[in-house]
Amino acid sequence: MSANKLNVVLIRPTNYNEHGYVARSGWTFMPSSALIHIKSLTPPRIGECDITVTTIDEHTQVDLSYLEDFKRKSGSETLVACVAVQSREFQRALDLCAFAKEHGAHAVIGGPHAMSCFTTEFHGRGVSFALAEAEEAWLPILNDVIHGGLEPVYGKGQRLAKTLNSPVLIPPSSQALRRKFGIIGIASARGCPRNCTYCSVPEIAGSRLRSESVDTIIKSLQAAKKAGARMIMFTADNANLDPTFKELMIAMSDEKINLPFFVQCEATIERQGSLVELMAKAGCWQIFIGAESFDRATLLAHGKSQNNPEKYGEILRLFREYKILAHFSNMIGFENQTEKDILEHLDKLLCIGPEVASFYILTPVPGTPDCELFLDNDLITQPANLDRFDGTWCVWEHPHIAKERLRELEFYCYQKFFEFRRTCRT
Repeated sequence: MSANKLNVVLIRPTNYNEHGYVARSGWTFMPSSALIHIKSLTPPRIGECDITVTTIDEHTQVDLSYLEDFKRKSGSETLVACVAVQSREFQRALDLCAFAKEHGAHAVIGGPHAMSCFTTEFHGRGVSFALAEAEEAWLPILNDVIHGGLEPVYGKGQRLAKTLNSPVLIPPSSQALRRKFGIIGIASARGCPRNCTYCSVPEIAGSRLRSESVDTIIKSLQAAKKAGARMIMFTADNANLDPTFKELMIAMSDEKINLPFFVQCEATIERQGSLVELMAKAGCWQIFIGAESFDRATLLAHGKSQNNPEKYGEILRLFREYKILAHFSNMIGFENQTEKDILEHLDKLLCIGPEVASFYILTPVPGTPDCELFLDNDLITQPANLDRFDGTWCVWEHPHIAKERLRELEFYCYQKFFEFRRTCRT
């Protein structure tokens, strides 16, 4: 017998901290484009069944009252979908789904961990898994819940959508927007053709870059602005490789979107001055660059051949010409590094002086080539504690630096980079 009403709860889980509590730091204010994307993919009605959608981002919702939404209501079905689940959030997702099942709801987990890692030990045990992008798996999941129950696995045959034909996004509620300081995440493209060994994006989203429709993105931006958004984060991994991104920048200017935005580009952008100019006119205020290291040999060893540290200064000069802030990502704890090497890296970073920096400990994230290599060499010391695979812990046996010392060095880098006098000068 088919259900007449379906309550869908989309939740982006967080991870547990060292005390076993839910952690809400580090990634807290990164907006999730997946929540509003999947909400926008959900029809209001399938057949005779009315569908309502609730979105929850555990990174910012600090009370647990939303757990009441996980319980099946009389006269309807409830589906709890943990979306965009990274490896560090997987244990929390399992616990949330177990709670939902205990209270009569259906439960499914999707996102990077399910798509890039072996989860077969959990299949057929009550919680379903989406191994494909939402375009391939979401409607079959909804239909199955309405007509009786979920299959153990979805998306085995076709993991990636061949083309992107997303709907215009439904913006978050005003309350959800306030929690994120008015920031909305929009995925302008998916996939990455690069082969960085520490990155799982090609495994998750494919090595072929697929672009969203410029017209759809413009309409989504207009809807976001009308809803009260104050800033946009384009969640493409390398926007400057997207062949339609230039067209998008022109359209944003022509349509007078007038929303400041943050975007990630790769280091080859120093050769794309005309694109940077268009980005500035369209409202770009900050660009995230995966600089990672000043040592070319280290970058090559990890497949990041597109980076030339000698060009980092040119990137900064280009951005400053158009009054765009440079945000450099830095990775510490490469296999060949000593503490002295890390401090020298920090000195070089301070010398060239990007306006913003973030620091991460080299982490063999499940689903990456690094993870396979480190496992083969018995280097990973916390394989069962996925909550620690978030770039702020050393989860493997470094040959030159103790795990605790690497964590101290990460905090030291933040402290030195953002010390008061330097930040004021910037």
